[in-house]
Amino acid sequence: MTGGCGFIGANLVPRLADDGIAVRVLDNLSRGTRDNVQDPGVEVIEGDIRDEDVLAAAVADVDTVIHLAAYGSVAESVAEPRENFDVNVRGTLYVLRAAVDAGVDKLVFASTGGAIMGNTPPPVDETSLPWPISPYGASKLCGEAYCHAFAGSYGLRVVALRFANVFGPMSEHKKGAVTNFVKSALRREPITIYGDGTATRDFLYVDDLCEGIAAAVEAPLSDEVIHLASGEETSIGELARHVAALAGADDLPIRYEDRRPGEIERTFAKAERAAELLGFRPAHTLVDGLRKTVDWFAARTSERSAGGAARP
Repeated sequence: MTGGCGFIGANLVPRLADDGIAVRVLDNLSRGTRDNVQDPGVEVIEGDIRDEDVLAAAVADVDTVIHLAAYGSVAESVAEPRENFDVNVRGTLYVLRAAVDAGVDKLVFASTGGAIMGNTPPPVDETSLPWPISPYGASKLCGEAYCHAFAGSYGLRVVALRFANVFGPMSEHKKGAVTNFVKSALRREPITIYGDGTATRDFLYVDDLCEGIAAAVEAPLSDEVIHLASGEETSIGELARHVAALAGADDLPIRYEDRRPGEIERTFAKAERAAELLGFRPAHTLVDGLRKTVDWFAARTSERSAGGAARP
């Protein structure tokens, strides 16, 4: 698993380990930390996906590669499009090439839903025309194209999963609305919204996402693109109100700033194909997932205030 020490990997590794799957992680630790992988049976290799020697060692004797490593922020991709391309496109090409050279059977690619679709009128599905408006979305579309090309040219089985906006525990270093809103609410600081709050997203709790990824690992699929999404449209303003209420800060002020370039206005996806091919059905409502997320962040804050060692 590339990027296994990051937010999603930290939740996915124990999910796979519980199924008795031997997991090896490759991570450059630029965003994640080794502390996020607590299972002593999980091998962690520190290195970059663009280092071909390290990558070759990481995929040796592996049946399936889950490729999570990415330069994953829309705003950062606008500021640094070359670095975004280098990690997400060149890095993905290297991962695919290494997988073929090592005789890997399947590669599961972490793509994106909203960013890859741009301002396509929602709801979107796998038949919608991708039209990214950010370098991040474009890089993930390139990754999907290379996955499809490697399936056709080299016989590598690939599944590209288009993630909705994922949130949940272990997301302390994630750059996204839920993390920023929760941190602000717990500090009793104003919540900052870029735009007027009417922009919408499809939010998916991380445990539900991990179930979808685990299903994709096991499913007999050869060359697929699948949306993993809640199928529900939630405005950023509504999200902020939910977070404030769950943090016990209903009267927290909201500060509005200019909309950021590259951010889409509306998005949510239909997940019928995920249900058909993977048996995917999210078990958490938005509020259920937000409650667990706020509780996790509150516990981290409490531990640090007490001077204890924060648990991952």
